Amino acid sequence: MNVGEIVECKITGIQPYGAFVTLDNDITGLIHISEISEGYVKDVSRYVKVNEHVTVKVIDFDSSTNHARLSLKAVNPSNFRKVRNRRKDGKLPKMEIGFKTIANIMPVWIEERLKEFNDDKI
Repeated sequence: MNVGEIVECKITGIQPYGAFVTLDNDITGLIHISEISEGYVKDVSRYVKVNEHVTVKVIDFDSSTNHARLSLKAVNPSNFRKVRNRRKDGKLPKMEIGFKTIANIMPVWIEERLKEFNDDKI
């Protein structure tokens, strides 16, 4: 395993700080939360799922422990936009054609965020 190499791995576990993976030849690794996406990552499980196969870049490898540090964002730089633009139900937000001032649309945005916040508390 070489630093800079692009490899495929399987997600085996998810923690608040990142995702654990296995690669070929009994190699394990971690995709740290900071290497998931270019933007802020609140919840790793919104980006990857257990048993999912993903393509990552090796950013460090310890041959004595067969453990790799990996980056998902290095091979999927637009991953942030894909997740950010989706609602919790997986649907894309409704797009309206036209122009509205921030003063007109702000109450709608606040209501949507409050609903999401309350849904997270349940």
